[in-house]
Parts: sequence; C-alpha cells; structure tokens
Amino acid sequence: MNNPLLEPFDQAPFSQIKNEDFKPAFLQAIEDAKKEIDAIVDNPDSPTFENTLEALDFSGQQLDRISSIFFNLNSAETNEEIQKIAQEVSPLLSEFSNDITLNEGLFKRIKAVYEQRDSLNLTTEQQTLLEKKYKNFSRNGANLTEENKKRLREIDTELAKLKLTFGENVLAETNKYEMLLTDEKDVEGLPDGTKEAAAQLAESKGKEGWLITLDYPSYIPFMKYAKNRELRKELSMAFGSKGFHNDELDNQENVKRIVKLRHERAKLLGYKTHAHFVLEERMAETPEKVLDFLNELLEKSKPAAELEFAELEAYAKELDNIDRLEKWDSAYYSEKLKQKLFNLDDEKLKPYFKLENVINGVFRVAEKLFGLTFKEVDHVDKYHKEVKTFEVYENGDFISLFYADFHPRPGKRGGAWMTSYKPQYVLNGKNNRPHISNVCNFTKPTSSKPSLLTFNEVTTLFHEFGHALHGMLANTTYPSLSGTSVYWDFVELPSQVMENWCYEKEALELFAHHYETGELIPIELVEKIKESATFQEGMATVRQLSFGLLDMAWHGDDPSNITDVKAFEDQAFESTDLFPKTPETCLSTSFSHIFQGGYSSGYYSYKWAEVLDADAFAYFKENGIFSRTVADRFKEYVLSKGGTENPMELYKKFRGAEPSIDALLERAGLVTK
Repeated sequence: MNNPLLEPFDQAPFSQIKNEDFKPAFLQAIEDAKKEIDAIVDNPDSPTFENTLEALDFSGQQLDRISSIFFNLNSAETNEEIQKIAQEVSPLLSEFSNDITLNEGLFKRIKAVYEQRDSLNLTTEQQTLLEKKYKNFSRNGANLTEENKKRLREIDTELAKLKLTFGENVLAETNKYEMLLTDEKDVEGLPDGTKEAAAQLAESKGKEGWLITLDYPSYIPFMKYAKNRELRKELSMAFGSKGFHNDELDNQENVKRIVKLRHERAKLLGYKTHAHFVLEERMAETPEKVLDFLNELLEKSKPAAELEFAELEAYAKELDNIDRLEKWDSAYYSEKLKQKLFNLDDEKLKPYFKLENVINGVFRVAEKLFGLTFKEVDHVDKYHKEVKTFEVYENGDFISLFYADFHPRPGKRGGAWMTSYKPQYVLNGKNNRPHISNVCNFTKPTSSKPSLLTFNEVTTLFHEFGHALHGMLANTTYPSLSGTSVYWDFVELPSQVMENWCYEKEALELFAHHYETGELIPIELVEKIKESATFQEGMATVRQLSFGLLDMAWHGDDPSNITDVKAFEDQAFESTDLFPKTPETCLSTSFSHIFQGGYSSGYYSYKWAEVLDADAFAYFKENGIFSRTVADRFKEYVLSKGGTENPMELYKKFRGAEPSIDALLERAGLVTK
C-alpha cells in the first residue's frame, strides 16, 4: 500500500497519513538518506564544495520533511500511539545523525575542502556552510577514537529517550490534575469568561460545577483573580510540583541523568562543561560571559525588585491582613495593585482583543513594515479542524504558507511556539518557499463570547509571529542556514522586537476595536498599557534571571555530585529569591525549556535578545515605528539572512553599531534617562 509520506509532496498530506505510516516512512527515508551519504563518500572525484558540502546539505530532504511533520504532531496533536512511535524512532534518528557525523570517509572529504578554503573563492554563505559543517563534525566526535565514538552514540541515544520521557511526564502531570469546584463561593473573583470556560470544561467531562486545570488559560486567570487563598495555594502547589511526586511521573532522576550525560558528552569532546560546549556556538561565547551578563542585570534589577516586593507585601497586608506574601499571592495582589495604580485590568482590555482582530492586526503590521499580504485559504490539508491556513504574498509573489493553531487541546503541549513544515532554500535555480506554523494555547471561544485575549496573550501572538516572519522571509541558498537556523541567542530577536508594536498607539489603532461596538481602544487605555508596561519589571526581570542562573548552575559545572535536585535548585536560586521557599515544589522537574527543548545553557538568551530588541526598536522609534527604511534594513540583514553570517556582524550591518544594554534598562524603567 502507498505510504503518503514516501510519495513526493509539497504541502504536508495530513489527512492521508495514518499513525502506522510513520515508522515505515522513517525507516525507508533513513535508508534513502544513507544511500545519498554513501554516494557523496564514494564519489571518485576529488572533494569540492559542490560535490561534498552542497550535496550533504541537500541530502535527506524527505527524512527532514517526515521528521518535521511527525515531531510537530507530537507537540500539537499527540496521543499515546504517537508518543510510543516517538520513543521508538528518536533513538533511530540519533543513531542516523551519529552515522553521519562519525562517518570517517565523509569527514575526510569535508576536511579536505576545509583545508583549502582560503583558495576556493567562496561566497560568505558558502564559507559559513563549510565552517558550520566542519565544526558540526568535530563538535560531534569526528576526531574521537573508535571507543569514544561508540560511547558518544550511546549517550546520544539515551539522551534522546530521556528528553522525550521528561516531556511526556510533564504533559501527563498537566493533564492528570483537575480541581472541580461546586460552590459558587470558590469561584468568587473570577471573570465571567473564565467561569464560563471552566463550566463548559466541566460539562464536557460529564461533571457539574467549574473545572480548573493546569493549562495556562485556566491556571493563570485563577491565580490572578480567585479570592480563595487556599485554593490558589492548592493550584500553585500542583503547578509547581509537576514531576516532583516520587511516583511513576517523577522527573528527578531524569534531570540528574540528563545533566550527567550532557557533561560526560562535553568532556569526551574536549570541553570543560556542557555550557562551554554549547556557548562556543552562541553570540555569548562563554559561560563566564553569560554569568557576567546575568549578574550585571541582577545587580541593576534586584534593588527595584526588592522595593516592588515590599510594596506588594505591604499592600496585601493593608488589603487582607496577609502577614507573609507567598508565591500563590503574587499574581492576585499584583493584579489588584495594578488595577489600583492604573485602573487597568485584563477584563477591561480583553473586549478590544478579539483573537481574529489581533490576527488581522499582526498581519497589518507586517504589511506596513514589509509589504506582506495574507490570504486565508481552505484548500490546505490540516492536522486539526481548528488550524487556520494562509498564503503569504510579497508584492504579489507567493512567499510562504502559514499555519496557525491557537487553542489548547488534550493532545497539545502547553506554551506557544513557531515551527516549520518545510524550509526555504534555492535548488536548481528555483527558490523553494517555506511552510511555517505558529502554535499557541489561547482562551477558547465560549458559547456566548468569541476568543478574547489578555494583553499578555496579545504580546505572545506578536512574539510567535516574529519567529514566523523570520521563517517566512528567509532568503538563503542552503536549507541548514535558512530562517531561524541561527545562533540560539539571536533567534529571539525577531520575535521579541515584534512585541514592541503592541504598546504603540499607531499599531493598536490598526486592530484594537471593541468586539461588540467596534469602538477603537480609548487613548487613556493605550497610555495605561504603556505606563503599566514597567509595573513590577524589577520582579519580572529577577524571575527571568533566576531561570537563566538555574540553567547555568545545572550545565556550567560538573554535576556528578548532585544528589538532591531540590536542594541544588534552592542553592541556585539563593541570589534571586524574593518569596518564602516552598519545599513541596520544584521548577527543574518541569523545566521543559532546558530538559526537553533546546534551551540548555541557553535560557539567558531571552534576556540577551531583549537587549538586542530594545536597541533595535529604539532605532525604529528614532525613525518612526513604521519606517520602511529601517524595516527594509531589518528584513535585509536580520529576517532574510538566516544563519548565513555571524549574527553580531549582521546586527551591526542593520544598526550600525553593537547593541547597548542601556535601551533595555531604560525601557524596563530600571534607570532613568
């Protein structure tokens, strides 16, 4: 029987794929890709850039497409069967990847080209590809002894499985917890929309009352508005203790094993720690630089954070006679204090941010900046009926397909992300355009209301769309250098810079209209959004820095002597702690960014990219937020170039200078002009 994944296709053929198609497709595509590699290695001609590097970069395309479809489904529309297949194929893919990087014949050819690079007259992009491929081999063990190569393979196979298990445990913990409330008093304080969604969820599961879960659209409003402190505590404890219950879903041993294996791998390759290994390929370059960066920001933001904390604690005491502010009080009293200071709460703003209007708004911003137009289409195959699909055009030319998937479902992991189903590249003179996707978990429409976004969700949508633009506007020759294939601490620049438009009157006027009356968002609300943007920025900064410092603690030293995950985490949080400790919770056991995703030794990059984005947006502000001149430069040197050049060089070409930390501190209200 025909396997749709092994037939030629441009758009992912979701409706034709059955789960049982995946494993045979992977096995066949791995075999085919191996043959392509063999053909490169066995080529009797002397190694050249074209017959070795180019041939390698364009090999395994079918396998890449199958992988992107499968692993995207495992994140956005998974089930037990898909998770089981993931556990089976991940080690096979790790092994195949190692087969390539540990292939002596292939490395010999690459090395031969690399050694004559100065006489080859290569373009900048070709030089980058050559350097990246050579380094990729040496960083993955090409220069190791046979015995050490074998050990490297074992480590990579085990790590691939551990990361999957870690993520599955977090998802299972999230889905397992439910708080059913049947007394009206227990939902006091919750906005009508949140109550209605909770009632609908309960009803969908054959229960009466209000069902609260650990999914963000349920968890966050409850923590922010629920008056009942004990219930907030219960929910906070459940959220904070995912993977920390000493049961079959516990992640403590997984965490310790992952960091030990990563450390062993780095040592095998000649690096001091996993962080040293990772950061060699980042703008930050070394763990010392990262720690200096984090600690400099901590020094600047901690005094503000302590003042804000004291103010919040005093306010909670004044309001409800709370003696000690706990973690489960933070969102609740922050929201109350924010309303008192700015008379601005999410419920006032939400009617102006109907999901469809915000989508239209982000499209309009992209149109004004980059000349893009978006056309919703229904002929594109989807993996779920909730997915929206758009064709994207630039000056009448098709440039990308765009999938958008906005609401939580049981088979979808939490959070928000951008991904791709097909990369951009140029082959045989044809520019193959990318297929890009944004996946989010926004509040669903209810029977009486459309999906109305909190302001935080609005900025999340703009953020992920910034990543999408990085993918859509890609214009490079080689797939491995295209789109978001850039240094990890540069990848957040396009996404974070997009968030700035959410705070600008000129941009909000394009889409922030009341969903019932059509009234434009009042100017005083816009002013309040801007004023409140720096509200508790000290505390927010310290919280972000604490995650970065925890990540560096796990990966910047030898972890062999770590026996107690919680004690180690507490020690890492020492310099950033504001709230009383909670022995029952542990962040590390559900810190998916660093233990499942790709952020190990890289969590600092959110703050790093904030420095870049504040500096970049300051340039827009100087010239007008819709300046086509600045937008064209941003597109030319950042969005279209992918990983074809060193990111600091690209940034300097765009901005004319290296970024300065001052714009960030000023925007955050942590220093005055």
